[in-house]
Amino acid sequence: MKIAICGKGGVGKSTVCAFLIKALLDKGKKVLAIDADPSPHLARLLGFDDSNITPIAQMKELLNERSGRNGPFYNLNPKVDDLPDKLMKKKGALNLMVLGAIQQGGGGCACADNAVLRNLLNRLLLSKNEDIVLDMEAGVEHLGRGTIASVDHILIVVQPYRGSLETADKIDRFARDLKIDSLHIVANNCQNDEDVKFIQQMCGRVPIGVFYTSSEVKRAERNGIAITDADPQMLEIASQIISQMEKA
Repeated sequence: MKIAICGKGGVGKSTVCAFLIKALLDKGKKVLAIDADPSPHLARLLGFDDSNITPIAQMKELLNERSGRNGPFYNLNPKVDDLPDKLMKKKGALNLMVLGAIQQGGGGCACADNAVLRNLLNRLLLSKNEDIVLDMEAGVEHLGRGTIASVDHILIVVQPYRGSLETADKIDRFARDLKIDSLHIVANNCQNDEDVKFIQQMCGRVPIGVFYTSSEVKRAERNGIAITDADPQMLEIASQIISQMEKA
């Protein structure tokens, strides 16, 4: 099962990812977690020591070498097959790839660097031996590129705010253009049933899962430790979401 987590920046995509990953591991699955956010911190939420993890998007020498950059020219199909074995972080049945995303400030073109990341992401998504949870960059542009057309499920994380829900609507339309039928809303950081009702009314659908605000998760995150053992109720919600997708 390949799951992509999307949504507006700041809605808690990585938090939801972490609990889904833990729920899959608890079900005895082997999991590949991919962090493709420009500011990746999924490793820390999962209990990895992120002090020695450099996102591939920041490995400039590697990106230049693999892209074959020569002025305005670069390799459209760079070699990436060896990178997972070299750069993947492992913890039991969990494998983690921290891609990051290219953030181009000022002038210049990041096309060559993005070609490497895109090829690597596509290669990772071909894995048949693991369930995959993909923490995507914020917004909808990555969907427009069609880089996640091979996933089985898209989960759009929303909070009970109009900006979050407007982005969710755009993601919904892009995903349907890509013929991805298994698309669900996940409500996050809800305070009460009124928040859930607002999300349902705005989205026109019932969320596949609802995560309420958790002081335990907030405390764990502030202390820089794995959040996935902090709140058993959130883990149970994640497990229920996985079960529903498995039945789809």
